Amino acid sequence: MKHPLNALAIAVAGLLCVGAAAPALADTGKLLLTGGVSSVDGAAGGGLTPWAVIGTNATADEVGGSAYLSRVNTQDYGLTGYGAAIGIHDRYEISVGRQDFNTGITGAALGLPGLHLRQTIVGVKARVAGDAILNSDSWMPQVAVGAEFKSLDSSGLDGTLAALGAKRSGIDFYVSATKLFLGQSLLVNGTLRATKANENGLLGFGATLGNPHNSYQLEPEVSVAYLLSKNVAIGGEYRLMPNNLEDAGRAAGLGDGLRSQDWKDLFVAWAPTKHLSITLAYVDLGVIVPATTNNRRQTGTYLSAQLAF
Repeated sequence: MKHPLNALAIAVAGLLCVGAAAPALADTGKLLLTGGVSSVDGAAGGGLTPWAVIGTNATADEVGGSAYLSRVNTQDYGLTGYGAAIGIHDRYEISVGRQDFNTGITGAALGLPGLHLRQTIVGVKARVAGDAILNSDSWMPQVAVGAEFKSLDSSGLDGTLAALGAKRSGIDFYVSATKLFLGQSLLVNGTLRATKANENGLLGFGATLGNPHNSYQLEPEVSVAYLLSKNVAIGGEYRLMPNNLEDAGRAAGLGDGLRSQDWKDLFVAWAPTKHLSITLAYVDLGVIVPATTNNRRQTGTYLSAQLAF
């Protein structure tokens, strides 16, 4: 039997094909880069965090689609992501993302060489107030609410996660506010996320061992982008992350060997055409399972390509 989220991913891909043939297909679309790029989870925004913008090139009377492929490389790990999204009337967005995390040295240390952690992320987003373009001459931001349904595949790490009290599925809820200052060529975004995800869900959700509360945490995320030209933007992001596993690790006798840290990046995004954008970033994901990586910070590169229509 197919996993329900995998089945939904197939359904979303089918909707993209239907949207591509629909008469309301986005044609001229938005200003370049004002719809953001595909984030690591598939929602439109920056590389690490969703924005309040609705992805694809669709404007108010159009339906559009996008697809992306991304790769993150750090000293000890690698993450490949791919997915697609639908933008409906510049008000609603449905996205699906698939992530494949190569655990590298950590998998080998656990006696699981070649271990990959894979998860599916289905996102929904709705613009509830403001318009980034039309309100660019006022202080009113565009505001959107969203949710990301995350499901981690079964793997050799299941027993470890169960012992720590971490689940293999969870839901993130967020609200984003995006303000575009066209005259200053500046975009600022703030997102507040309610989450239990450990390392974005790749290490499960929550942890009851050593943490009797195991509740949702509110984590802020910030992005700033400056348009150097109509098709090139530079900027940075900072995303605070939960640290559920550190207490669980201490209870298991691992000290701070499972602690996590915030994510951040510096990026440049280039849109050579209205249908293609390429994002290159320097990323700092902090420590990830420092017990097996000698406390090395996981810094490296992020490269993503997006097709949108």
